[in-house]
Amino acid sequence: MKKLTLLMSLGAFMFTSVASAHGPVRQKVEEEITINAPAEKVWGIIKEYNDLSWLPAVKGVVATGGNEKGASRVLTLKNGGTLTEELKKYDAAKMTYAYKITDISTSHTITHSGVEEKVPVFPVDNYAASIEVESKSGATVVSWKTGYYRAYMNNNPPAEMNEETANKAVTAVLKEGLAHLKSLAEK
Repeated sequence: MKKLTLLMSLGAFMFTSVASAHGPVRQKVEEEITINAPAEKVWGIIKEYNDLSWLPAVKGVVATGGNEKGASRVLTLKNGGTLTEELKKYDAAKMTYAYKITDISTSHTITHSGVEEKVPVFPVDNYAASIEVESKSGATVVSWKTGYYRAYMNNNPPAEMNEETANKAVTAVLKEGLAHLKSLAEK
């Protein structure tokens, strides 16, 4: 009986240890905006994968591959950092494309839990997104959907790389980008 009790206690301990020792949870941010302009005009602004002049956070783009799957672009951000992205899907007829961040430059380093950690300029990991333009009731709806993890993939992230920071950064880029797209399309 003592052995059974000991085994059950050990099993419960191991279960709670494993259950509480999990890493980050995949985050999702979806933003949508209605634009009072034809969908073709809105799509015309964002359809070129190598042109992000409509996205305020981006200072410049160097791209290869056009609008073909596998095309890449390196974004230089206004804060000086860079992001490298790969085009995963492009459908001009449906006015949509999907992409993934493949590399993020470092903004600075910090010491966290006794280890030097690189803090990326965009505090995410494994980021993928899609953007879609759709005509609805005489207007245009643009949907931008993202999925990602926080930048720090271990437990107990520093504030610079936790979910709150990642969500705030992603939401800001999407909202600012869609608001600027609306202002360009409604001119």
